[in-house]
Amino acid sequence: MRLSDFDYPLPPEMIAQYPLPKRDQARLLVVNRRTRTIRDDVFKNLAQSLPRRSVLVLNNSKVIPARLFGRKQKTGARIEVFVLKKSAVDATYQVLLRPLKRLKTGDRIQFDHQGLEAEVVDTDQRLIRFNRHDLGDILQRIGHVPLPPYIRRTDEPGDRQAYQTVYARYPGSVAAPTAGLHFTRALLRHLKQAGQQIETVTLHVNYGTFRPVEREDIREHSIQKEKYSISPATIQRLQNARQQNRKIIAVGTTACRVLETWAIHGQAKGMTDLFIYPGYRFRIVDGLITNFHLPRSTLLMLVYAFGSSDLIKGAYWYAIKNGYRFYSYGDAMFII
Repeated sequence: MRLSDFDYPLPPEMIAQYPLPKRDQARLLVVNRRTRTIRDDVFKNLAQSLPRRSVLVLNNSKVIPARLFGRKQKTGARIEVFVLKKSAVDATYQVLLRPLKRLKTGDRIQFDHQGLEAEVVDTDQRLIRFNRHDLGDILQRIGHVPLPPYIRRTDEPGDRQAYQTVYARYPGSVAAPTAGLHFTRALLRHLKQAGQQIETVTLHVNYGTFRPVEREDIREHSIQKEKYSISPATIQRLQNARQQNRKIIAVGTTACRVLETWAIHGQAKGMTDLFIYPGYRFRIVDGLITNFHLPRSTLLMLVYAFGSSDLIKGAYWYAIKNGYRFYSYGDAMFII
């Protein structure tokens, strides 16, 4: 598997910079693996494309407003801190620092919030230690939405709601499970009334989702581990659905990876670094709802694996030719 096999040209103007005013008005490209056909629709009409009595599995992780802006104490230089995860040491966090070259171990960063400060503990490991122990609460008050780098603007107040699924429940992600951004509460109610079953799993998306694949042989790439969980009740209902030959539809690549991790290892919770690329044999997922992904990304590789490289390449070319909106705030695809 060559990295160059997962490349495609995309005009920059097709990258959605803002969400649509109404989530479920996104366009939906329906890709049928059996008939090898694609057709246009609108996400609001999803129920018409789903197999009867399917089980939709959503990732209910909640995005943390993980970006802080401060200044270097000595020089006043502007510093961006992107909080990734808490370390084993109290009040110490692994972060991304920008610009890293302006900082060295021992430097202090000041933030404009009730005396909040942080000391750079280790520049190589990107560790800083805050002077407060309630960082989670502070981020909810003053943190900025961690919009992905291809959205070339600063976050705005509306992103707090827009870059979050309506069913987000457990804080822990630094990137949204974007396939779920198209659902509204009304659409979820409609799907249930139409006989579709809704289940949730949790996978906390880390910054590794943006980490580029750098090896030409993609099999040499490794995915950063992410924390996931499935409740025992959900597992029982999924097992019942399989026994009844009902279709399992993963909403997003994150839900897909949780389901496949569980199918392989049988563990209801833990850490997963499952890397899915063409040649992978899917064990439980029958359908996939997903956004359009970056070239050369592990997310695109998963979609190629599920839909077949030729079919998905054709679908992407069709989407580009017909003006679909790409990436996090863009349109959606349903592969069945």
